[in-house]
Amino acid sequence: MATCPQGHPSGADDYCDVCGAQMGGAPAAAPQPQAPGPSVEACPVCQTPRAGQFCEVCGHDFTGGSAPVSVPVTGVRFEAVTAADRTYYEKVVAEGGPDAAAMAFPPYCPERSFALVGEQVRIGRRSRARNVAPEIDLTGPPEDPGVSHLHAVLLAQPDGSWLLVDPGSSNGTQVNGRPVKVNVPVRVGAGDRIHLGAWTVITIREGTP
Repeated sequence: MATCPQGHPSGADDYCDVCGAQMGGAPAAAPQPQAPGPSVEACPVCQTPRAGQFCEVCGHDFTGGSAPVSVPVTGVRFEAVTAADRTYYEKVVAEGGPDAAAMAFPPYCPERSFALVGEQVRIGRRSRARNVAPEIDLTGPPEDPGVSHLHAVLLAQPDGSWLLVDPGSSNGTQVNGRPVKVNVPVRVGAGDRIHLGAWTVITIREGTP
């Protein structure tokens, strides 16, 4: 059981299950006084600063209404299939991350399929303390310790395609072997492979039309 900088016992090793503080970091410093000024609201999906009613990156409606364009969800065009990738795991261990020595490749990890439906599909691990329940839930078993509670988000586009956004995960995300920059959308489609955590791979496949 890990202990967060605020002294709470936590079963998660990235963010505290009690207060949500980042594990392994120093306690947050007291805020410095600043001159009064307007605060900039950030998009809750991709963290892009607000510049109007809709997010310029993902199209989120800040008023809580409908998206600027409707996304058809009558058929499942794509599905996300999760599995364990030993080659990626060996690469992560070889790079010697902070938790590399404690990570073990799962002896058995069945493939799981998740239909890509709706306007956004979150990827991560459940957390009751942080009120996170991702549509692609990688909680396990087996559980990949390198996956953040909200690791990445898939955003539906009007033409039926999808964009992947990493809002700032602890260990990053790769698409077809290339690192994804934080809050920079990357288009994904059938055949693309998304790597995250210590050994997880998500393959985008054609679904049932």
